[in-house]
Amino acid sequence: MPEPSPPPSSSARLFAVLLALAVAVNFSGLFLTIIGVDGTLYASIARTMALRGNFVELSANGTDWLDKPHFPFWITALSFQAFGFSNWSYKLPAILFLLGGAGYTYLLALRLYRSVEIARWSVLVLLTAQHIILSNTDVRAEPYLTALIIGSIYHFQRAWTENRFLQLFLGSLLAGCAVMTKGLFALVPIAAAVGGHLLLTRNWKELFHVRWVIAAILTFVFFTPELFALYSQFDLHPEKLVFGRSGVSGLRFFFWDSQFGRFFNTGPITGKGDPSFFLHTVLWAFLPWSLLLYAAMYRRIRPAPGGSGSPEWYTVAGSLVTFVMFSLSGFQLPHYLNIVFPLFAIVTASFVHDLRGVKGLRNTQYAVIALAFIAIGLLHGLFRPGIRNLPVSAAMVLVLVLFILLPRLFRASEKEIVVGRSVLAAVLVNLYFNGFFYPKVHTYQGGTTAAIFANANFKGIPVVQLATRHSHPLEVYLDAPPRSIPSLAYLSTIPRPFLLVLHEDDGLLPVTPVGSFDDFRVTMLTGRFIDPATRAAQLKRYNLYLFR
Repeated sequence: MPEPSPPPSSSARLFAVLLALAVAVNFSGLFLTIIGVDGTLYASIARTMALRGNFVELSANGTDWLDKPHFPFWITALSFQAFGFSNWSYKLPAILFLLGGAGYTYLLALRLYRSVEIARWSVLVLLTAQHIILSNTDVRAEPYLTALIIGSIYHFQRAWTENRFLQLFLGSLLAGCAVMTKGLFALVPIAAAVGGHLLLTRNWKELFHVRWVIAAILTFVFFTPELFALYSQFDLHPEKLVFGRSGVSGLRFFFWDSQFGRFFNTGPITGKGDPSFFLHTVLWAFLPWSLLLYAAMYRRIRPAPGGSGSPEWYTVAGSLVTFVMFSLSGFQLPHYLNIVFPLFAIVTASFVHDLRGVKGLRNTQYAVIALAFIAIGLLHGLFRPGIRNLPVSAAMVLVLVLFILLPRLFRASEKEIVVGRSVLAAVLVNLYFNGFFYPKVHTYQGGTTAAIFANANFKGIPVVQLATRHSHPLEVYLDAPPRSIPSLAYLSTIPRPFLLVLHEDDGLLPVTPVGSFDDFRVTMLTGRFIDPATRAAQLKRYNLYLFR
């Protein structure tokens, strides 16, 4: 099959500009504070791993930790060892993985649709989806998992169409790493994408081809390092207390409790599921493309009369099966769906490409953009961050000028202009978030500000905290790890001088603190916190006491 012919040079230049801005906005949160609870927890685990040089055991709060698999911690610990401990060395590997996922999104879209335009738009949609940018600021496991899953689907698609062992090997390798990132359920979108396409295109024999048995064996082989680590840390040591009891098997947790236990809400970690949760989550998480995504999925599942239906089912099957699985789960968080955003992006881009008219596209996207700009204006007026950031301000002005003058600067079709302005709107919104909103919000992460204050003013003096109020932000940002004690009665056993970090909920000491810091759970923002008139009542305090 011949390669698709390249689009006109003006389209290539427009794509290059939009891509550069989309990549830049994903890097715009690189130096921002690592956000608790999860981000600082993962950073502290990786930091401990790097300091000890022990890549087998996971520990948090000074004890064995059993929850997430090892792969993201290995990557982050290596980054810490190479570049030191910082905000950017924690986030950089995740962003690079996500960009790799964008590359795979381009390659898969190009193979499935033979259209450079669809491939390019797929990348732009992915890199400007709201929760993708947010997840590159508040880094957890999802950027790694997103890249590994779309990469595995791409290689398995080539393994089937080209019958090449190298592609099967690479697909299995990435699938194995995905399992070591999030567990066995990471295989669901991969298997659903490939198996769903073969099933819906009636390639019955290919479903049972020996290559998939080989792929399963290879995938198992590639995630055996995770099994070895869990067995070594937990199964060989049944005396360890985990989840408040002894005799906990790491292998059982990996194969059942961490996945099926969460799905059925029967494991040691539970949540509260809502079947409609992800339906409304996608509305904001996939902005500014969410309405187009809903229309695209409807068109794919129920084509217009006389239409030929979907040319491929990898994207629809892989994303919808995963969507339904998460919707039925007893444990749900917004970032879970990020792993199928590359598939969503391809579906959306192909839908936009195939639209005959532009009026509906233009009206939909310009309405979304207008609402986004109004929302940011209202948020800024209410929150009043009071931050001066001249470089970001200048960048936002330049992007806004480009937004206005886009039709004059590039000889592009009206459809390309609408796509381009949607990308630029997402860039503007997230430059505001990462340049003004989040820097102010992060000043209310008390453990971080207390640690930075202690490092600057009491260098070399150890810090003590209550074990019942263990602060991961404090642990991550202190120059030396804090010491935890069961209660204040143990203060007399600690050599002086030392600093005590005490949350106001745990009491006050009859001495004046050397520092006092506002604290709020910044991942759970509320209207009362946003409003300066009611913010003070929402805040707690971390107090820092010096014992000489």
